[in-house]
Amino acid sequence: MDIGRIKKIVDYSSNHKAEIVTDIQRFYALGGIDINSDFLNLLQIARRILFDKGYLVFELPFADDEIGAMCYKGDGIGYVVLNTSLPVINYNFALAHEIYHVLFQQDYHMTNIEFAAENYYEHDEEFAANLFAGMIVMPENGFIRMFNKYKAESQDSIRDVFIKLMAYYKAPYMAVVIRSIELELCGWKQLSKGILDYSKDQIRDRMFELWLDVSVLDASFRDDTRRIEMMIREYGQAYISEGFLSDHVLDNVISNFQALSSKIKGES
Repeated sequence: MDIGRIKKIVDYSSNHKAEIVTDIQRFYALGGIDINSDFLNLLQIARRILFDKGYLVFELPFADDEIGAMCYKGDGIGYVVLNTSLPVINYNFALAHEIYHVLFQQDYHMTNIEFAAENYYEHDEEFAANLFAGMIVMPENGFIRMFNKYKAESQDSIRDVFIKLMAYYKAPYMAVVIRSIELELCGWKQLSKGILDYSKDQIRDRMFELWLDVSVLDASFRDDTRRIEMMIREYGQAYISEGFLSDHVLDNVISNFQALSSKIKGES
């Protein structure tokens, strides 16, 4: 990513931070969590919040490893699907991004595909979702403390600071860079071409040298298809017994879910 694009993102952040902070406060309230707390497990908190809004969150290994996540609404049920063909560090950011679309941009798209989290698209809906994701995954006060801690340990190597923060927050490298600029923790002159163009292999090698958890750069390939199908069937049967749903409708919902899962995984 070049300096020009980063400046556009940071300019948007400066102009819209206050409204996103309000949305974050609303999200914390929905999760029943104190605003000064960090989310140690965003997925665990988000499942219940999104379920109450009519969305199931699950993980699948996508056939397309360029897609970070997708949001789909149909049959009265919404799905937020995270791509486990991508590294673990993509999960929280992609999930937080989708949370913003579902909760705060209800009129955005009924079906929405997000490409890998290193991509920042230049329109307001995506800028807002990425700003929300960065602020949720890397909360300001904690991020500043950890930045200063790692800076003191890294002989002023800004690259090593970014890599340590990436491992600590399990966030994409470029998301860490942008968050550091947003919070004015490093200057523009420190963002050399070598810093911005640091390759995945170089990041992996440096993480290994720093004794960091390299496994966050690997994909888990987790597949929740069977669990979600069982969940739909369980809730569907309860609704049928209460007279809110017919067997025919439940069969269609399950069939559509199976088709969606197979399509995402490239099986059909």
